[in-house]
Amino acid sequence: MIRISRKNQKGFTLIELMIVVAIIGILAAVAIPAFMDYMKKGKRSEAELNLDAIKKGNKTYFVEHASYVVGTEAATPAATCCGAGGVTKCTATPAAWEGTPLAPSSWDQLDFSVTDDHYFVYSYNAAAGDAYQAIAEGDLDCDGTTVQYILNGTAPSGNPTSTLTKPARAD
Repeated sequence: MIRISRKNQKGFTLIELMIVVAIIGILAAVAIPAFMDYMKKGKRSEAELNLDAIKKGNKTYFVEHASYVVGTEAATPAATCCGAGGVTKCTATPAAWEGTPLAPSSWDQLDFSVTDDHYFVYSYNAAAGDAYQAIAEGDLDCDGTTVQYILNGTAPSGNPTSTLTKPARAD
């Protein structure tokens, strides 16, 4: 009797490898867009937190002075946070948020500044002490499309209240 010996083959077949590659491709197709959405959501939370700080500063000012901070602050910093090479963060510049001792800015009166690198520019406007508007605007991926958060504060019957309007879409 002739005996033919076969070596035990070890490894994966081409079909098995193709199945694994297909599974990895499907997972990547689902995970990458979800990851990008989470990244944008994290960036957008900066605006909500900073506008909340403005709201709290104005509420404190209202309690002490029976009026909101009156003044106008243009977009701070003055330009968008998109830079060369797609850099999407503004470098923190504490001096941009400060007035002078003789002429304190609205930011000073609100006790507000952004001390870390950030994605949004902020503006403030209050012509009278019974209402104000603060805006956070940013281009989160430097594609020319901006998102805008608007904080409106009023004081009906001397009760300070505010509402935050979030963008309808997520940039």
